[in-house]
Amino acid sequence: MLKPSLQLKLGQTLTMTPQLQQAIRLLQLPVLDLNAQIQEALEENIMLEMEDLPDVPSTSSESTAEVEAIEADEMWQTRASDRIQDGGWNGEGRPITEFADESGQSLRDHLLWQLEMEHFSEREVVIGEALVDSINDDGYLEADLEEILESLDERPPVAIEEVERTLTKIQRLDPVGVGARSLSETIILQLSQLEWSTPGLQLAISIAGDHLDLVATRDYGELRRSLRTSEDDLHDALSLIRGCNPRPGTAVSPAAAEYVIPDVFVRKVDKKWQVEISPTGVPRLSVNQQYARLLRGSGEHPVLKSQLQEARWLIRSLEIRNETLLKVATSIVARQTEFLEHGDEAMKPMVLRDIAEEIGMHESTISRVTTNKYMHTPRGVFEFKYFFSSHLSTASGEDQSSTSVRAKIRKLIGAENPAKPLSDSKITNLLKEEGISVARRTVAKYREAMNIPSSSERRVREVR
Repeated sequence: MLKPSLQLKLGQTLTMTPQLQQAIRLLQLPVLDLNAQIQEALEENIMLEMEDLPDVPSTSSESTAEVEAIEADEMWQTRASDRIQDGGWNGEGRPITEFADESGQSLRDHLLWQLEMEHFSEREVVIGEALVDSINDDGYLEADLEEILESLDERPPVAIEEVERTLTKIQRLDPVGVGARSLSETIILQLSQLEWSTPGLQLAISIAGDHLDLVATRDYGELRRSLRTSEDDLHDALSLIRGCNPRPGTAVSPAAAEYVIPDVFVRKVDKKWQVEISPTGVPRLSVNQQYARLLRGSGEHPVLKSQLQEARWLIRSLEIRNETLLKVATSIVARQTEFLEHGDEAMKPMVLRDIAEEIGMHESTISRVTTNKYMHTPRGVFEFKYFFSSHLSTASGEDQSSTSVRAKIRKLIGAENPAKPLSDSKITNLLKEEGISVARRTVAKYREAMNIPSSSERRVREVR
């Protein structure tokens, strides 16, 4: 017969606090959107003031616990602002340098890149590409799963359960909430990334699932009666819902973003490649010490005390952002020195897991940190994501990066006889002669990604 007993268990859990949410949000923002956030904070918080532009911060052991806390909740995703600031002067007599963003990065490109970088089997990639093609710019899946199933021509035939499982994996990609089929589903997907013990979370999921109509009409009285909840609990739940992005796709490719400011600069000093946080674009903030001294030992002014706490968290969050960017960028540069020296053909294969394991972060965090972050190098300005590419096998047993193979394909086509353009099959054979094993279908895929016409189209254009 079982007897009741008491047991003591020790464990660690992490609660998603508003401060932690802020640190994660700032970590993901590009410089232009970050500037907009800082400007808004300066206007609203009297305890904040702007100093000169920051020195390059060094990574310290003091921030280790906070960075690890951020990584524990790496799936949190918030909206990126559509606002953009005009170029100006950096306070040191030099203009802030902006670069046109000509990458053409779209939500589709971003999702397909993750299909290549994350843990998707070849079969899941084929299904995933069909699903991604049915996701609109706002991040919603427009086609029915049955329609997508009918468009697939795989052997053995794809089952609807495979499509559903692949969609579930896509819905875990960046931006969180992508691949949803309704507003309710995208909000639930975003809320589900939070720590389960977050105040108001379970109620927020319930509201998102069944009561969004009452939220839209602001019928909070009926909402409280239907859910039998208190005003304070309802306030917590609604705050979480309002923090979700109803159009998650716009976080990747906001229409207003036409210029970028590099987040880091890479240069060679004494035959060694060095990485520095960009000294322009992001101002350094500090607490207004005059106001802070007035609050010491005082039990009054609760609003100012709250602003003081918020100011300190914002300053610390910005420090964590710089330290994390520096870690990721330094690891990327260390692996891609051959590219910096010799160009695309020397690019090494590198996936999210490589950087994640080296610096102790989650793969999905690396995906978020590298999105809309730019690196200024002697070879030009590149998005962090540019340095990642999948592995292709060679006859020697060494891996070749897909970026390197693309460069070789471009080089072969550039040197071809215009009267006899190289077919995809011929390019495949030429690559095999160099020890690179790649399928003709892959060559065609890479050629199309580079906007290079087929051999027949190239021949017709030359004749004309």
